This record gives sequence, C-alpha cells and structure tokens, in this order.
Amino acid sequence: MKLSARNVLPGKVLSVKKGPATSLVKIEIAPGLVITSSITTDAATDLKLKKGATAYAVIKASSVLLAVD
Repeated sequence: MKLSARNVLPGKVLSVKKGPATSLVKIEIAPGLVITSSITTDAATDLKLKKGATAYAVIKASSVLLAVD
C-alpha cells in the first residue's frame, strides 16, 4: 500500500457499529489508545472490517479545530 499521507497508524479493530448510512469503527493503535473513524457503511462492508482485524488509521488533515466552553 502506497499513500501520500504520512500519518499511517496500524492497529486492531475493536468494534464496528454499522448504521444505515455510516459506521463507527474503533481501532486500537497502542494499548489504551483508540481512534474512532466514521466511514460509510458500504466502505465498512467492502473493507470487511470486523473485530480483531488489522486495519490502518490514515490521517490527512489540513486543519485541527479546538473549542472550549
């Protein structure tokens, strides 16, 4: 797999919560460190994501927003 993104984090799928249009996928990239991704349910199905599978969190963002109350 070759990508232009430099932030590729390997991990294990902890859970896949499928909805009608989108799915929430939790990937543990280090002990106790979890990334959650929202992807289309079609993509989750095509990737055959399931608990325990190896997956990669690929992060490419032009900005990060923060907010406080």
